[in-house]
Amino acid sequence: MRLLPLTLSLLIAIPPGFGQQGAKNGEWRYYGGDSGTTKYSALDQINAANVNKLHIAWQWHADNFGRFPDHNWEVTPLMVGGVLYFTAGTRRDAIAVDAASGETLWMYRLDEGARGSKVARTNNRGLAYWSDGSNDSRIIMISPGYQIVALDAKTGRTIPGFGANGIVDLTEGLDRAVVEPGFIGASSPAIVVNNTVVVGAALLAGTAPPSKTNVPGYIRGFDVRTGKKLWTFHTIAQPGEAGNETWDNDSWKYTGNTGAWAPLSADEELGYVYIPVEMPTGDFYGGSRTGNNLYSDSLVCLDARSGKMIWYYQLVHHDIWDWDIATAPLLIDITVDGRKIKAVAQNTKQSFTYVFDRVTGKPVWPIVEKPVPQSDVPGEKTAATQPFPTKPPAFDRQGSSIDDLLDFTPALREEAVKIASQYKMGPLFTPPIVSDTNGKKAVFMLPNHLGGVNWPGGAADPETGMMYVASTTVADFVALSKADPQYSDMDYIMGSGAGPARGRPIAQGDEPAPVIFSGRGGLDTGPQGLPLVKPPWGRITAIDLNKGDIEWTIASGDAPDFVKNHPAMKGIDLSNVGHPSRALLMVTKTLLFGNDGNNLWSGPPGMGGNKFRAYDKTTGKLIYEMELPAMTTGVPMTYMANGKQYIVVAIGSQTTPASLVALTVQ
Repeated sequence: MRLLPLTLSLLIAIPPGFGQQGAKNGEWRYYGGDSGTTKYSALDQINAANVNKLHIAWQWHADNFGRFPDHNWEVTPLMVGGVLYFTAGTRRDAIAVDAASGETLWMYRLDEGARGSKVARTNNRGLAYWSDGSNDSRIIMISPGYQIVALDAKTGRTIPGFGANGIVDLTEGLDRAVVEPGFIGASSPAIVVNNTVVVGAALLAGTAPPSKTNVPGYIRGFDVRTGKKLWTFHTIAQPGEAGNETWDNDSWKYTGNTGAWAPLSADEELGYVYIPVEMPTGDFYGGSRTGNNLYSDSLVCLDARSGKMIWYYQLVHHDIWDWDIATAPLLIDITVDGRKIKAVAQNTKQSFTYVFDRVTGKPVWPIVEKPVPQSDVPGEKTAATQPFPTKPPAFDRQGSSIDDLLDFTPALREEAVKIASQYKMGPLFTPPIVSDTNGKKAVFMLPNHLGGVNWPGGAADPETGMMYVASTTVADFVALSKADPQYSDMDYIMGSGAGPARGRPIAQGDEPAPVIFSGRGGLDTGPQGLPLVKPPWGRITAIDLNKGDIEWTIASGDAPDFVKNHPAMKGIDLSNVGHPSRALLMVTKTLLFGNDGNNLWSGPPGMGGNKFRAYDKTTGKLIYEMELPAMTTGVPMTYMANGKQYIVVAIGSQTTPASLVALTVQ
């Protein structure tokens, strides 16, 4: 650990009439601005009149901290008392930086040896902060090797009275005999609810798992002062617990995953924490875990101090689409038909928004169980129904049909129809098939397994009740193959289309099976290498949560270069097709900020984007856009330092090293 003197003389300017919701006092104390993950700040020194004067005030470079895939640096800094706190580099070092100048103040690095180099997920999104309101302020870090580290926020030194010399081992107490390095970790920060540190989990992806057995991603609470474990919530219901009967044939004994890899949210006044639980082991085949599988794919509300479950709602029964809950719940107070409601809005990969009373768990608008198509894969047993919210409407396209195909020209349309005829089309929740069943290669799945929405989620304005969500319209072509028993004890795993997926144990360093047919996530599977589905491929949607209605939808970003430069696109208007990536959103008093970021297909040439944009949040009209040195990779945040408002955002690409960019208008 290298320490630098911490000498600050920063004043936090608080504008008159500062809102009491969202990020407070010109700071950004949580990953999402506030504990409800609204990503909202009432600051408006940067506004529609001067946003065209945005420029880079300073830039902090991360490449000297060990370079990993820079498009995976999904960090959003915290800002408290004039200091930014974030993680960087291959070891996920904790960093403190002067918020006004970008000067590094201290850094902490934990050398975990082999444990730290063999990790479940390299991407991470930052840190958590806690203070007793007096002299004790702490930074909470989750290491690549899945340990909690408590640091003094002023010096970066570990807290001696927390765990063992400031560290708590999170691999202990997971109900499995041995938890090997690299099978479980965290990609999102912990959240501190009053005096309890609540920790989720991220596990190895289950596209073609080497085994039906895996580590369970239980949720746990720890005392922020001592590191003592206070409770464990079993995301796979154990014997004697409600929901255990939803795991047929004792599959609760060996099934894993069901972690919470997305960010968590909390209501500190209620003392409740809201957990977006992921799916169980086996993303596309659940024959080894038949039943509804509680509490996978559920929004779970827990008492943060005791771990007692207050309520839950399962959003996907027996998930075989990899449509787990991938984004933080948004906590916002709304007024529906004259009734004030403390609400929680959960956006999902399948492009639904489920809205609940966050105190009771009662749906704000009815959620209806509807019959869905059933699987014909041997051993599989899909749920007869799935929950469909009646409001708000879906914010992106759902299910596949001829109407979804590319139609720029009649010739392209004809070719798209011919290509699509090789695949099984159907409504939302059409199950995967075994490859070459009834002459079909795979299921044409829309949204794809990465979803309409993913971890960037959305932002919410607590003063208006408006929510903004970014999504993509990109297909998957999902097929299963009989698993090779040499590599997997699953009956079926994801196939590559040309043959069976290998399903080799990726923990041993082998590459995972390819995801379906396309290196661009389904983008170049259409006519002449163009997308098979018609645009817009990226969009931003504003939803009025007081009414449950969509207020507006806009295409987000520009067409990717491989589309713009395609000979078949000559003379075609591409002004409203959007970019096949999810904008990372932040909202302020008057503006909505978004970008070309979180490009899940950033590898191929022409797929990246480096535009940073400001929109009129009431209409969606683009006010200003500027180019950054690289693609945005983390959710933007904003704060005041020395009387000046800054916007800070993480950027990076496969060709440009990661850095933090601070923008201002002065």
